[in-house]
Amino acid sequence: MNNTIRVERAIKKMTQQQLAEATSVSRQTINAIESGKYIPSTVLALKIAGIFGKHVDEIFQLEDTD
Repeated sequence: MNNTIRVERAIKKMTQQQLAEATSVSRQTINAIESGKYIPSTVLALKIAGIFGKHVDEIFQLEDTD
């Protein structure tokens, strides 16, 4: 699963730690999601999208292999 979290954070000048605190997860979890090592739950994906004022499908995109 691809995502644009890193880009969205840069636009908002937000660190991984700030996003982690806003979503009640660890910075390591945000890092793992950004790098594609971890696929977030639906609830977490919705929280992340809401923070950036976007729809979930604007942040997360399925790959052909998903």
